Amino acid sequence: MSDPDRAPTLLRAAARGAAAGLLGVAAMTAAEKVEQSVTSRPNSYVPGRTLQALAGRKPGNKDTSLLWNHAMHWGTGALLGALRGIWAATGMRGPRADLAHTVVRLSFDQTMENATGRGAPPHTWPAQEQMWDSLHKAVYSFATGVITDRMVAPELESQAGATSH
Repeated sequence: MSDPDRAPTLLRAAARGAAAGLLGVAAMTAAEKVEQSVTSRPNSYVPGRTLQALAGRKPGNKDTSLLWNHAMHWGTGALLGALRGIWAATGMRGPRADLAHTVVRLSFDQTMENATGRGAPPHTWPAQEQMWDSLHKAVYSFATGVITDRMVAPELESQAGATSH
């Protein structure tokens, strides 16, 4: 496939990945709600405060806007789902890609939250919070990946650069 032909394929893959990312968020949200019903752990509103800060607002540490929270939650899921769609089209697929995507999801969230001053570095959190956050992000990434890998063929997989020389 020539280079000019790659763009439409990548755009289709990104759109399908974004749709899969929304389904991944639904899976993550369901898992969170089940976990919270068992552990009584409260909702986090850090994502909403982060989005407000990115939008130029100055939310307080007590702000609990469900609208902003959902916008960040679902928006991030779609955005990073688009990335996973591009990965699938270029041959980055399966459980290894899902694991790498989990790291990207965790890193993206922490970068945004800490860059805006709305979150604390994970190493300062209680161990249980770190575990639940990582587990829920893995649910998102693995669900997104399974769906994406079914919706996006590896049309752009290349063997160029497969060796070091």
